Amino acid sequence: MIGSSHGEQRGTFGAAPSQGAPGPATSVNVPPGSAASPTARPHGRRHRIVEQLRGLSWKTIRKWDLWTKPRPMIAFLLSWEIIVTGFLAWGTATARPITGIDWLRVSALAACATLHIQLTRRQEERRRNRTTAVHIDLGGIWILPAALLLPIQLTLLLILIIRVQRWFNSRRPPHKFVFTTFTHAAAALLAQVVFRWLFDDNLGRLDQSSSWTAFGLLLLAGFAYAALQAVMIGALLAVDGTTAPTLRNILGSKADNLLDASTIGLGTITTVLIVNIPPAIVILVLISVVGNRLAEINQLQSEARTDAKTGVFNVRGWSESAERALTRAAKSEAKLAVLMIDLDHFKWINDTYGHPAGDDVLRNVAQTLGEVTRPSDVVGRFGGEEFLVLLPDIAEEAAKAAADRVLTAIAGLRVVTTDNHGGKATITGRTTSIGVALFPKDGSTLDELLQSADGAVYRAKEGGRNRVEYAEKGRTAPVTPKHHH
Repeated sequence: MIGSSHGEQRGTFGAAPSQGAPGPATSVNVPPGSAASPTARPHGRRHRIVEQLRGLSWKTIRKWDLWTKPRPMIAFLLSWEIIVTGFLAWGTATARPITGIDWLRVSALAACATLHIQLTRRQEERRRNRTTAVHIDLGGIWILPAALLLPIQLTLLLILIIRVQRWFNSRRPPHKFVFTTFTHAAAALLAQVVFRWLFDDNLGRLDQSSSWTAFGLLLLAGFAYAALQAVMIGALLAVDGTTAPTLRNILGSKADNLLDASTIGLGTITTVLIVNIPPAIVILVLISVVGNRLAEINQLQSEARTDAKTGVFNVRGWSESAERALTRAAKSEAKLAVLMIDLDHFKWINDTYGHPAGDDVLRNVAQTLGEVTRPSDVVGRFGGEEFLVLLPDIAEEAAKAAADRVLTAIAGLRVVTTDNHGGKATITGRTTSIGVALFPKDGSTLDELLQSADGAVYRAKEGGRNRVEYAEKGRTAPVTPKHHH
């Protein structure tokens, strides 16, 4: 994706985990001025910069987390960086001579990019720290024009200026940051090759008819820039082995792709402006700053409706979507179904393998539900080991078939995880109890449907688990607390 930090933020390349939390408060006498004294402890941005620079030393490189990764992943990363190095060497050898106007343009782009980065530094840090999937970096607004207009040497210089500043604001593992930087460079050269192969005119001397062609080719080059990054992150997820490459963790959400498309569009506009009205690109700095702010607001809104552990809707997000679907169904007299899915003996997984393994199972179940349901279906996590699926515009028989499909898919899951001792473990043969409630047969409101589905789940548990039960009019689960484990 254009300007997206694929190597840092997708799938397992999400927000860096915490390195530990402070323990209980204790009273410790520390000599003033000693290394452990609060007055002597380095802090702030200067300390972070020093630590980041230390991470680039050869001694530290040998301690990178990269070397603990699966061998196929290490081979993939190193091979990709060697290939990109050769590609860039070819691009440099065949590049046209650098002119004075090229230096002016790269200076203007570097100044605008630096202003943009510094004005949005805090916002970008917050967005990165909250991101668990794709992270869209609006730096493509400046990289794309450089790729399309300048010799590759100057484009690489601009990427270096941008990435060095990002490095000091980033808390990603170094090998992920390096992978992303190489991918940005390769994508920039690809966009340049595509554009110059298809367009041999001067952007500063376009007439009415040729302007449409030029604009379309600019967008096509932007797409090439984005597509290469998407392909590479998909390949990386495939060799990583810990996260299956899916369309969502490769391409991101609808909001991610909208922001991505906006970045391509703004990069195209920047290209046209720097050729025809160079001072006007300052306006793009203001737009990019506003874009960062809007992206952060959208992220916060999404987090309020999303379950952080699984990436599907939480109770609030699912209920809001379900209520809207129910209102539409009532107005159009359409049918609708609710599946309540309760994983059997989930507590046994936590007790036997540990809570991280239980979290892996939940994530795999959520991903499986997304794969075996329709795009219009609404998947959410109800809490604990319970999930909900709302099936709009569906007949009774189709709803029952969907429930059976979910039961079979979960039973076939193979979850690769770790045990209590940190060793590799594979969890298989898990079962689930599913309750199905139909609208309007089993309830006319969302609460009534949930109560009916919950009663059906209870009967599935009482009937031996690993089965689908259907709501019966007037029958709900007992009022007394129940344990589905």
